[in-house]
Amino acid sequence: MRSIRQSSAPLVDPFGRAISYLRVSVTDRCDFRCVYCMAEDMSFLRRAEVLTLEEIDRLASAFVSLGTRKLRLTGGEPLVRRDIMSLIHSLGRHLRSGALDELTLTTNGSMLFKHAGGLADAGVRRVNVSLDTINPHKFQAITRRGKLAKVIEGIQAAKDAGLAIKINAVALKGVNDDEFHRMVEWCGARGFDLTFIKVMPLGDLGGVSRLDQYIPLTQVRAELATRWTLEDTDHRTGGPARYVRVKETGCRVGFITPLTHNFCEGCNRVRLSCTGTLHLCLGREDAVDLRTPLRMSDDNGLLADAVRAAIRRKPQGHEFTPEHSIAVARHCSATGG
Repeated sequence: MRSIRQSSAPLVDPFGRAISYLRVSVTDRCDFRCVYCMAEDMSFLRRAEVLTLEEIDRLASAFVSLGTRKLRLTGGEPLVRRDIMSLIHSLGRHLRSGALDELTLTTNGSMLFKHAGGLADAGVRRVNVSLDTINPHKFQAITRRGKLAKVIEGIQAAKDAGLAIKINAVALKGVNDDEFHRMVEWCGARGFDLTFIKVMPLGDLGGVSRLDQYIPLTQVRAELATRWTLEDTDHRTGGPARYVRVKETGCRVGFITPLTHNFCEGCNRVRLSCTGTLHLCLGREDAVDLRTPLRMSDDNGLLADAVRAAIRRKPQGHEFTPEHSIAVARHCSATGG
Protein backbone atom coordinates (compact mmCIF):
# COMPACT_ATOMS: atom_id res chain seq x y z
CA MET A 1 0.00 0.00 0.00
CA ARG A 2 1.51 3.29 -1.07
CA SER A 3 1.52 5.88 1.70
CA ILE A 4 0.61 9.53 1.22
CA ARG A 5 3.72 11.67 1.24
CA GLN A 6 4.15 13.73 4.38
CA SER A 7 5.46 16.60 2.24
CA SER A 8 2.11 16.94 0.45
CA ALA A 9 0.46 20.34 0.65
CA PRO A 10 -1.40 20.83 3.95
CA LEU A 11 -5.17 20.62 4.19
CA VAL A 12 -6.56 24.16 3.99
CA ASP A 13 -10.27 24.96 3.77
CA PRO A 14 -11.85 27.68 1.57
CA PHE A 15 -11.48 30.22 4.39
CA GLY A 16 -7.74 29.74 4.83
CA ARG A 17 -7.99 27.59 7.97
CA ALA A 18 -5.40 24.79 8.19
CA ILE A 19 -7.18 21.58 9.15
CA SER A 20 -4.80 19.88 11.55
CA TYR A 21 -7.16 18.23 14.06
CA LEU A 22 -9.20 15.06 13.45
CA ARG A 23 -11.77 13.72 15.87
CA VAL A 24 -12.47 10.04 15.24
CA SER A 25 -15.61 8.35 16.55
CA VAL A 26 -14.68 4.68 16.93
CA THR A 27 -18.21 3.59 17.89
CA ASP A 28 -21.71 5.04 18.21
CA ARG A 29 -22.35 2.83 21.24
CA CYS A 30 -22.18 3.97 24.84
CA ASP A 31 -22.82 2.39 28.20
CA PHE A 32 -24.63 5.57 29.35
CA ARG A 33 -27.77 7.23 27.98
CA CYS A 34 -27.21 10.84 29.01
CA VAL A 35 -30.41 12.88 28.87
CA TYR A 36 -28.94 15.64 26.66
CA CYS A 37 -27.16 13.26 24.28
CA MET A 38 -29.34 10.23 23.59
CA ALA A 39 -32.86 8.95 23.73
CA GLU A 40 -33.30 6.28 26.39
CA ASP A 41 -34.23 3.66 23.80
CA MET A 42 -31.48 4.04 21.19
CA SER A 43 -30.97 2.09 17.98
CA PHE A 44 -27.29 1.57 17.22
CA LEU A 45 -25.49 0.69 14.01
CA ARG A 46 -25.12 -2.89 12.88
CA ARG A 47 -21.57 -4.22 13.08
CA ALA A 48 -21.40 -4.51 9.28
CA GLU A 49 -21.89 -0.74 8.99
CA VAL A 50 -18.92 0.09 11.23
CA LEU A 51 -15.33 0.36 10.07
CA THR A 52 -12.90 -2.21 11.37
CA LEU A 53 -10.19 -1.01 13.71
CA GLU A 54 -7.68 -1.58 10.92
CA GLU A 55 -9.70 0.66 8.61
CA ILE A 56 -9.93 3.37 11.26
CA ASP A 57 -6.17 3.15 11.69
CA ARG A 58 -5.64 3.51 7.95
CA LEU A 59 -7.99 6.49 7.68
CA ALA A 60 -6.52 8.28 10.68
CA SER A 61 -3.00 7.59 9.45
CA ALA A 62 -3.89 9.02 6.04
CA PHE A 63 -4.93 12.25 7.76
CA VAL A 64 -1.65 12.28 9.69
CA SER A 65 0.20 11.96 6.39
CA LEU A 66 -1.79 14.93 5.12
CA GLY A 67 -0.76 17.17 8.00
CA THR A 68 -3.04 16.28 10.90
CA ARG A 69 -1.15 16.95 14.15
CA LYS A 70 -3.80 16.03 16.70
CA LEU A 71 -6.04 12.97 16.91
CA ARG A 72 -8.85 12.65 19.42
CA LEU A 73 -10.73 9.38 19.77
CA THR A 74 -14.38 9.69 20.73
CA GLY A 75 -17.63 7.75 20.55
CA GLY A 76 -20.22 7.05 21.82
CA GLU A 77 -17.85 5.84 24.47
CA PRO A 78 -14.56 4.87 22.80
CA LEU A 79 -13.39 2.52 25.55
CA VAL A 80 -16.38 0.20 25.16
CA ARG A 81 -15.24 -0.84 21.68
CA ARG A 82 -13.73 -4.32 21.71
CA ASP A 83 -9.94 -4.34 21.29
CA ILE A 84 -9.80 -0.55 21.26
CA MET A 85 -6.42 -0.54 22.98
CA SER A 86 -4.87 -2.26 19.95
CA LEU A 87 -5.90 0.73 17.82
CA ILE A 88 -4.62 3.23 20.38
CA HIS A 89 -1.26 1.49 20.65
CA SER A 90 -1.00 1.33 16.86
CA LEU A 91 -1.76 5.04 16.43
CA GLY A 92 0.88 5.77 19.05
CA ARG A 93 3.51 5.04 16.42
CA HIS A 94 2.82 8.46 14.91
CA LEU A 95 3.76 10.08 18.21
CA ARG A 96 7.01 8.18 18.30
CA SER A 97 7.83 9.15 14.70
CA GLY A 98 7.10 12.82 15.40
CA ALA A 99 4.36 12.96 12.74
CA LEU A 100 1.71 13.55 15.41
CA ASP A 101 1.82 16.00 18.30
CA GLU A 102 -0.99 14.56 20.38
CA LEU A 103 -3.18 11.47 20.66
CA THR A 104 -5.96 11.84 23.17
CA LEU A 105 -9.54 10.84 23.84
CA THR A 106 -12.82 11.96 25.34
CA THR A 107 -14.44 9.41 27.63
CA ASN A 108 -17.26 9.10 30.14
CA GLY A 109 -14.71 7.56 32.50
CA SER A 110 -16.56 4.30 33.08
CA MET A 111 -13.72 2.16 31.73
CA LEU A 112 -10.74 4.28 32.76
CA PHE A 113 -10.08 2.08 35.80
CA LYS A 114 -9.26 -0.69 33.33
CA HIS A 115 -7.37 1.19 30.61
CA ALA A 116 -5.62 4.18 32.21
CA GLY A 117 -2.22 2.50 32.38
CA GLY A 118 -2.46 1.24 28.81
CA LEU A 119 -3.37 4.68 27.55
CA ALA A 120 -0.28 6.16 29.15
CA ASP A 121 1.88 3.36 27.72
CA ALA A 122 0.52 4.11 24.23
CA GLY A 123 1.60 7.75 24.46
CA VAL A 124 -1.67 9.37 25.52
CA ARG A 125 -0.82 12.25 27.85
CA ARG A 126 -4.22 13.73 28.65
CA VAL A 127 -7.89 12.78 28.56
CA ASN A 128 -11.16 14.66 28.71
CA VAL A 129 -13.71 13.11 31.04
CA SER A 130 -17.39 13.99 30.68
CA LEU A 131 -18.72 14.55 34.20
CA ASP A 132 -21.76 16.78 34.70
CA THR A 133 -22.25 16.29 38.43
CA ILE A 134 -20.48 14.92 41.49
CA ASN A 135 -23.76 14.05 43.16
CA PRO A 136 -24.30 10.24 42.85
CA HIS A 137 -28.09 10.50 42.61
CA LYS A 138 -27.98 13.22 39.96
CA PHE A 139 -25.30 11.31 38.09
CA GLN A 140 -27.48 8.25 37.81
CA ALA A 141 -30.44 10.41 36.73
CA ILE A 142 -28.42 12.24 34.04
CA THR A 143 -26.73 9.12 32.65
CA ARG A 144 -29.78 6.89 33.27
CA ARG A 145 -27.48 3.97 34.15
CA GLY A 146 -24.03 5.16 35.23
CA LYS A 147 -22.35 4.77 38.63
CA LEU A 148 -20.44 7.82 39.84
CA ALA A 149 -18.13 5.79 42.09
CA LYS A 150 -16.86 3.81 39.09
CA VAL A 151 -16.10 6.99 37.16
CA ILE A 152 -14.30 8.56 40.13
CA GLU A 153 -12.24 5.37 40.44
CA GLY A 154 -11.31 5.67 36.77
CA ILE A 155 -10.37 9.32 37.09
CA GLN A 156 -8.09 8.47 39.99
CA ALA A 157 -6.52 5.64 37.98
CA ALA A 158 -5.85 8.06 35.13
CA LYS A 159 -4.28 10.56 37.50
CA ASP A 160 -2.13 7.82 39.04
CA ALA A 161 -0.99 6.82 35.54
CA GLY A 162 0.25 10.36 34.99
CA LEU A 163 -2.47 11.52 32.62
CA ALA A 164 -3.57 15.15 32.71
CA ILE A 165 -7.33 15.32 33.17
CA LYS A 166 -9.85 17.88 32.00
CA ILE A 167 -13.44 17.61 33.14
CA ASN A 168 -16.20 18.49 30.68
CA ALA A 169 -19.55 19.44 32.23
CA VAL A 170 -22.68 20.22 30.25
CA ALA A 171 -24.58 23.04 31.95
CA LEU A 172 -28.17 21.86 32.50
CA LYS A 173 -30.87 24.18 33.77
CA GLY A 174 -32.60 22.81 36.83
CA VAL A 175 -30.28 19.81 36.98
CA ASN A 176 -26.71 20.76 37.86
CA ASP A 177 -26.96 24.55 37.98
CA ASP A 178 -26.65 24.45 41.77
CA GLU A 179 -23.28 22.64 41.53
CA PHE A 180 -21.15 24.95 39.43
CA HIS A 181 -19.22 26.35 42.41
CA ARG A 182 -18.78 22.88 43.84
CA MET A 183 -17.46 21.58 40.51
CA VAL A 184 -14.87 24.37 40.37
CA GLU A 185 -13.82 23.60 43.93
CA TRP A 186 -13.69 19.83 43.36
CA CYS A 187 -11.62 20.14 40.18
CA GLY A 188 -9.33 22.76 41.66
CA ALA A 189 -8.54 20.57 44.66
CA ARG A 190 -7.41 17.79 42.30
CA GLY A 191 -5.54 19.88 39.76
CA PHE A 192 -8.08 19.36 36.97
CA ASP A 193 -9.12 21.97 34.46
CA LEU A 194 -12.87 22.23 33.94
CA THR A 195 -14.86 23.17 30.84
CA PHE A 196 -18.53 24.07 30.82
CA ILE A 197 -20.43 23.24 27.62
CA LYS A 198 -23.78 24.46 26.41
CA VAL A 199 -26.39 21.93 25.36
CA MET A 200 -25.93 21.16 21.66
CA PRO A 201 -29.03 20.71 19.44
CA LEU A 202 -28.08 17.33 17.95
CA GLY A 203 -30.57 14.48 17.57
CA ASP A 204 -34.05 13.71 18.86
CA LEU A 205 -34.07 12.97 22.59
CA GLY A 206 -37.39 11.17 22.58
CA GLY A 207 -39.57 14.00 23.84
CA VAL A 208 -36.96 15.79 25.96
CA SER A 209 -36.56 19.46 24.95
CA ARG A 210 -33.10 20.96 24.97
CA LEU A 211 -34.64 24.40 25.25
CA ASP A 212 -35.75 23.39 28.74
CA GLN A 213 -32.15 22.34 29.53
CA TYR A 214 -30.44 25.43 28.13
CA ILE A 215 -28.42 27.86 30.28
CA PRO A 216 -26.38 30.69 28.69
CA LEU A 217 -22.75 30.29 29.68
CA THR A 218 -22.54 34.04 30.24
CA GLN A 219 -24.88 33.33 33.15
CA VAL A 220 -22.64 30.51 34.38
CA ARG A 221 -19.57 32.73 34.26
CA ALA A 222 -21.36 35.55 36.05
CA GLU A 223 -22.41 33.18 38.80
CA LEU A 224 -18.87 31.83 39.21
CA ALA A 225 -17.53 35.39 39.44
CA THR A 226 -19.57 35.95 42.61
CA ARG A 227 -17.24 33.57 44.46
CA TRP A 228 -14.08 33.08 42.39
CA THR A 229 -11.55 35.48 40.89
CA LEU A 230 -11.59 34.73 37.15
CA GLU A 231 -8.53 35.95 35.28
CA ASP A 232 -8.58 36.07 31.47
CA THR A 233 -5.98 33.92 29.72
CA ASP A 234 -4.98 33.19 26.14
CA HIS A 235 -4.63 29.46 26.91
CA ARG A 236 -5.80 27.22 24.03
CA THR A 237 -5.93 23.43 23.66
CA GLY A 238 -6.76 23.29 19.94
CA GLY A 239 -10.48 23.15 20.61
CA PRO A 240 -13.20 25.80 20.82
CA ALA A 241 -13.10 26.53 24.56
CA ARG A 242 -12.15 29.96 25.89
CA TYR A 243 -10.46 29.80 29.28
CA VAL A 244 -10.08 31.83 32.44
CA ARG A 245 -7.76 31.05 35.32
CA VAL A 246 -9.29 30.67 38.76
CA LYS A 247 -6.93 32.60 41.02
CA GLU A 248 -7.94 30.72 44.17
CA THR A 249 -7.21 27.24 42.73
CA GLY A 250 -4.66 27.93 39.98
CA CYS A 251 -6.69 25.79 37.59
CA ARG A 252 -8.51 26.86 34.45
CA VAL A 253 -12.21 26.99 33.65
CA GLY A 254 -13.27 26.97 30.01
CA PHE A 255 -16.51 27.82 28.27
CA ILE A 256 -17.65 26.23 24.99
CA THR A 257 -20.44 28.19 23.36
CA PRO A 258 -21.66 26.39 20.21
CA LEU A 259 -24.63 28.73 19.83
CA THR A 260 -22.41 31.69 18.96
CA HIS A 261 -20.20 31.96 15.91
CA ASN A 262 -16.94 32.59 17.78
CA PHE A 263 -17.06 28.79 18.05
CA CYS A 264 -16.17 28.68 14.34
CA GLU A 265 -13.71 31.45 13.53
CA GLY A 266 -10.59 29.42 14.23
CA CYS A 267 -12.02 25.97 13.49
CA ASN A 268 -9.19 23.62 12.57
CA ARG A 269 -11.06 20.30 12.89
CA VAL A 270 -13.17 17.76 11.09
CA ARG A 271 -14.91 14.67 12.46
CA LEU A 272 -14.80 11.11 11.19
CA SER A 273 -17.64 8.78 12.17
CA CYS A 274 -17.23 5.06 12.78
CA THR A 275 -18.92 4.43 9.41
CA GLY A 276 -16.23 6.33 7.52
CA THR A 277 -18.32 9.47 7.05
CA LEU A 278 -16.39 12.72 7.31
CA HIS A 279 -18.43 15.48 8.95
CA LEU A 280 -17.04 18.85 7.96
CA CYS A 281 -18.97 20.75 10.64
CA LEU A 282 -20.61 19.58 13.85
CA GLY A 283 -23.60 21.82 13.21
CA ARG A 284 -24.38 20.96 9.58
CA GLU A 285 -25.59 17.89 7.74
CA ASP A 286 -23.02 18.15 4.93
CA ALA A 287 -20.77 15.09 5.00
CA VAL A 288 -18.48 13.06 2.74
CA ASP A 289 -18.17 9.29 2.33
CA LEU A 290 -14.59 8.14 2.85
CA ARG A 291 -15.39 4.45 3.30
CA THR A 292 -15.89 3.93 -0.44
CA PRO A 293 -12.49 5.29 -1.58
CA LEU A 294 -10.89 3.56 1.40
CA ARG A 295 -12.21 0.19 0.25
CA MET A 296 -11.82 0.74 -3.50
CA SER A 297 -8.05 0.50 -3.45
CA ASP A 298 -5.12 -0.45 -1.24
CA ASP A 299 -3.43 2.62 -2.67
CA ASN A 300 -4.15 5.72 -0.58
CA GLY A 301 -4.19 8.01 -3.59
CA LEU A 302 -7.98 7.84 -4.03
CA LEU A 303 -8.45 8.39 -0.33
CA ALA A 304 -6.16 11.42 -0.31
CA ASP A 305 -8.03 12.94 -3.23
CA ALA A 306 -11.36 12.40 -1.47
CA VAL A 307 -10.08 14.03 1.70
CA ARG A 308 -8.75 17.06 -0.15
CA ALA A 309 -12.01 17.44 -2.08
CA ALA A 310 -13.94 17.25 1.18
CA ILE A 311 -11.89 19.93 2.90
CA ARG A 312 -12.57 22.25 -0.03
CA ARG A 313 -16.27 22.00 0.94
CA LYS A 314 -15.85 22.85 4.63
CA PRO A 315 -18.34 25.60 5.56
CA GLN A 316 -17.42 28.79 7.35
CA GLY A 317 -19.58 28.05 10.40
CA HIS A 318 -22.44 26.14 11.96
CA GLU A 319 -26.09 27.13 11.95
CA PHE A 320 -26.94 26.53 15.60
CA THR A 321 -29.24 29.10 17.18
CA PRO A 322 -30.67 29.32 20.71
CA GLU A 323 -34.13 28.67 19.22
CA HIS A 324 -33.19 25.20 17.97
CA SER A 325 -34.04 22.18 20.10
CA ILE A 326 -32.95 20.00 17.17
CA ALA A 327 -30.74 21.66 14.55
CA VAL A 328 -29.12 18.48 13.19
CA ALA A 329 -30.88 15.11 13.08
CA ARG A 330 -27.92 12.91 13.98
CA HIS A 331 -27.11 12.29 17.63
CA CYS A 332 -23.87 13.59 19.10
CA SER A 333 -22.86 9.97 19.77
CA ALA A 334 -22.85 9.34 16.01
CA THR A 335 -20.42 12.19 15.30
CA GLY A 336 -18.13 12.18 18.28
CA GLY A 337 -18.95 15.64 19.55
